[in-house]
Amino acid sequence: MSALHNVYLGLGANLGERLATLRAARDRLAPAATVVRCSSLYETPPWGVTDQPAFLNAVCHAQTALSAFELLAFLKDLEVDLGRTATTRWGPRLIDLDILLYDDLQLDTPTLTIPHLHLHERAFVLIPLGEIAPDLQHPGLGRSIAELAGSVSTEGLQRLEERW
Repeated sequence: MSALHNVYLGLGANLGERLATLRAARDRLAPAATVVRCSSLYETPPWGVTDQPAFLNAVCHAQTALSAFELLAFLKDLEVDLGRTATTRWGPRLIDLDILLYDDLQLDTPTLTIPHLHLHERAFVLIPLGEIAPDLQHPGLGRSIAELAGSVSTEGLQRLEERW
């Protein structure tokens, strides 16, 4: 039997029925990954390309027996199944599923970087990640998620009370 890996996944959407799409993505992680806990939903301003609709974002802690590359392939297939099509980098999208952390793995390849390359810069993942795992250490920076979350601007970020 394969060991289970603790992973933290970022989920985001800014086109279509954002909430329904995030729910569908979360619910369809099984059987590849078992969701342990998800953050609240946050409405956030776009990052990178700012002339686009606001995002709904959340982070889920999950466990998987898949390798990091197998999980990435599964997530990319799930995005396509949910209707994602190729767009400009950081542009509007129906769904975005990212591996933020995978155990304590540090990996930098042309197809996958773990921890996520911009994790420490982005309030839209740090704040929800800090909600569910504040003491978790960023493997590359050796700082807690709570510390990192405290160092980014939360301007425009709004926690939504809606259960999802």
